[in-house]
Amino acid sequence: MSDSSATRGGSSEADGGGSQAPEESPLMELHSREWLEDDDDDDMDYVYHSEGSAENAETTEATEATESAENTENAENEEVPVNPRETAEERAIRSLTPPMPPAGLLADFGRGGAVAQDRIRGVEVQFTVDGENDENPGQRRAHPTRINLSDLLRGQAGLARMLMRHVGAIEPAGIPFDQAPEEGDFQDADGTLGGRRRRRNVAPDEDRYPKIPSDAGTELMNSGDFGLSPSYRDRNKPYQKKLSMRLLARELGLADFSRQKVLNRAIVQDMIPSSTPDTIIHYDDRCYSGQFSDDGNFFFSCAQDFKVRMYDTANPNAWRYYKTVEYPYGQWTITDASLSRDNKFLAYSSIKSVVCLAATDPNETDEPHLLDFYDINIPQGVRQPIGAWNRFAIWSVRFSGDGRELVAGTGDKSVIVYDIEARKSILKIPAHDDDVNAVCFGDTLSPHLLYSGSDDTTLKVWDRRSMGGGREAGVFLGHTEGLTYVDSKGDGRYVLSNSKDQTMKLWDIRKMWSTAEADKIDPMAYASGFDYRRASFDHSNYTPHEHDCSVVTFRGHSVLRTLIRCHFSPPISTNSRYVYTGSEDGTVYIYNLDATIAGKIDVRRATDRTRPQVASLYNDYYGTGDSMDVWKTCVRDASWHPAAPMIAATSWNGWGLANGTCSVHSWNNGAKDVEGDPHMGIRVDHQLRHDPRLYESCPSSRQASRSARIRERGRVVSSDDDNDNDEHNEDNE
Repeated sequence: MSDSSATRGGSSEADGGGSQAPEESPLMELHSREWLEDDDDDDMDYVYHSEGSAENAETTEATEATESAENTENAENEEVPVNPRETAEERAIRSLTPPMPPAGLLADFGRGGAVAQDRIRGVEVQFTVDGENDENPGQRRAHPTRINLSDLLRGQAGLARMLMRHVGAIEPAGIPFDQAPEEGDFQDADGTLGGRRRRRNVAPDEDRYPKIPSDAGTELMNSGDFGLSPSYRDRNKPYQKKLSMRLLARELGLADFSRQKVLNRAIVQDMIPSSTPDTIIHYDDRCYSGQFSDDGNFFFSCAQDFKVRMYDTANPNAWRYYKTVEYPYGQWTITDASLSRDNKFLAYSSIKSVVCLAATDPNETDEPHLLDFYDINIPQGVRQPIGAWNRFAIWSVRFSGDGRELVAGTGDKSVIVYDIEARKSILKIPAHDDDVNAVCFGDTLSPHLLYSGSDDTTLKVWDRRSMGGGREAGVFLGHTEGLTYVDSKGDGRYVLSNSKDQTMKLWDIRKMWSTAEADKIDPMAYASGFDYRRASFDHSNYTPHEHDCSVVTFRGHSVLRTLIRCHFSPPISTNSRYVYTGSEDGTVYIYNLDATIAGKIDVRRATDRTRPQVASLYNDYYGTGDSMDVWKTCVRDASWHPAAPMIAATSWNGWGLANGTCSVHSWNNGAKDVEGDPHMGIRVDHQLRHDPRLYESCPSSRQASRSARIRERGRVVSSDDDNDNDEHNEDNE
């Protein structure tokens, strides 16, 4: 392997004192490295030249004269400087390449781009492959190939970014390189690794999105279907909206019976839980979902270890653990779970075609029943082995209101209805053109109305009473990327969806597109091809959906990495006033119906460094590419207690995003702690046991980041040296 070097000089005496080199031109050097390895031991040299350099002077006078004349004739039509070393053949090839835009790399690299643009204009890359000379054995011959560096970088943002650091010290979007987001690998659900690339965040263009506050949402807030709007009296006397004044009016009986009911509803709808946690339940694996039962007496959480933990929450302030069930032979994780309305059975799924049905009675110790949703394709009486379970993935599963049926959204683009008593699938709908990520029943009292959301960007409505042709009753169009979750208000009218286009939308079934109209529209025409698992969303690529039929669009949260969920707030504890969602940035977002933000629960800050670093809990199998030295949080699901001002947020949470938490947040009027026991912010394990190890000292964020940088540089020093400074700096943050 021959050595390679890169030189960048100014004018050369051999060139007759051409144009002056720019000041402070840095020396570009690429050290010798293995560039090409094959059986022939061919070598490749890559050399950087610049116009006017000494390298360019090593040509014959005849060649110089000929090429100079040719360059003079074509210089007026060329957008890049004439290269005196370029032959007629090479120039012909270059002429077929689209010219570089005048802004060049400036648009991609922000400030400093113009300087770097000038510095690379005259840089030329020469690739030389050395091999045996067939005519003269024993001698080597060179095959040089040259290309202008600006042409080489055209369309190669990654290569351009690396070279710009050497040439112009460019800082994309004004962010220094040492603070740029890290890159890593991310593992797909099927276990394959893929590169995870973070693009710089671009602020959304407000003109492309529906305005906030939403006029339609304001009408809904005033309609009475979603909570109470402030009365005329309250609007003119703001002090009467305070909780203390409303409680005083209720206790003194200053209103008639009907007014008392209104006061009670107004009191509860303003009690939004705060970020300060009551309890932090730690899991050694990521948490994927967690929900309260309809009566609030039961809570379950699903983790990546294929276990579902159940808790008694009859007293919201004193949870009790009582049972764990497991998914046998699961793949990757538990994808979803649903509780029957009588709280007797729990159905949960994985990336297989089998749903487990387990009893919630703690005295019931039998193995869960296995419901094979693929049996609708199997002749009656034929048994399938366990290995046949992975026919397709089940991403979503829901109980019907009467508890007799289950509906599932699958990875084979279908919706399947399963009869629990008959132990067989009774309906399979080829519903979508891509994975069905979310399903739900539209009416809590009827099993006939179904909703399904898919990666094909559509939300479809199915009425089982009128499916003679196997077609949907209607289609909701408006999302530009795949849907991650669907939730029904339970009244057969309103439905909520979350999407990878970073928006959440509210729909009214009366405004859906008919099947005939939807068939004329390509739902993928507005998609950008964005992969939510590996990249940040580029708002500059967002194209508003021309046929959007949604009522309200909510935005501000982040739907990345995983299928993040959204919900309507419950009617008793919130008066159905809000909608809320998890977010990749570690926050629960609570929205008013007019799309304004009513509140936030900062789970990341509330749980930051609440367990020590344990190397054995950080497993590369999860493949997120996140450093173990950084505490990260992604709120995947959240559940509002139906009878108390309390939210339980289940998250990917911990060092390197490798573990999970379920943090319980209640309304506390801004208090940071309580006088009695238990204190707020207690840390427990998955069985609600106090573990002293959870309170062991943890490095600060600043100290952990510094330790990570030190290890990357190959140096190991004691972290005790900077403890005082780090603690002082953290107090000031």
